[in-house]
Amino acid sequence: MSNCLLCDQTMKTRQTFSELIFFGKSQSGVCHDCLATFEKIAEQHCPHCFKSGEVGSCKDCHYWLSQGKSVSHTAIFQYNEAMADYFSRYKFQGDNILRKIFAEQVKKALEPYSDYTIVPIPLSQERLEERGFNQVTGILDAARIPYKEWLGKRDSQKQSSKSREERLATEQTFYLVDEKSLPEKILLVDDIYTTGATIQLATRLFMKTSQKEIKTFSLAR
Repeated sequence: MSNCLLCDQTMKTRQTFSELIFFGKSQSGVCHDCLATFEKIAEQHCPHCFKSGEVGSCKDCHYWLSQGKSVSHTAIFQYNEAMADYFSRYKFQGDNILRKIFAEQVKKALEPYSDYTIVPIPLSQERLEERGFNQVTGILDAARIPYKEWLGKRDSQKQSSKSREERLATEQTFYLVDEKSLPEKILLVDDIYTTGATIQLATRLFMKTSQKEIKTFSLAR
């Protein structure tokens, strides 16, 4: 017997059929009750960014498209209360073992991108020292997915403290660590997609080097 990583209750060792369908072969230390609180992206979603419940392009994607910027994003889960609590513990309280919980789902979701080079969204040096780890590379490491840390980030105001308008107006904070021999196909990976501002800044940086195929992915939307 073992305890759930989220609620600390004793877990049964056998999985139900629904658990196997939802979470794959590995339950990753999460009990059925906690698992059920995470919501997958709905079948009806924005075709550009995977925002659940949208019939066509969402408000944020309308904005980016009107600016002449493309959006090609996928995600697994909706950003609901359970996911907010998860990231509060994982990112802000430093519960690093929680990087393992979604490893199987992320690994499966990234299988179609086997010919893309995975590039995680970085933290600034100040934020990295404050937190002790990058939550994005933590999840990729747990999923045993190779990646290239080609992006660096200057310190800036936390995205979580900004309004929607402030996020959309964010100035460039990323820089390329090495511009030589960049691949033609890149998949940028972040933890949460909110308005798309962070992803757009990183995408813009790669697009300046030459015309490349860039797609993006996040655990939650």
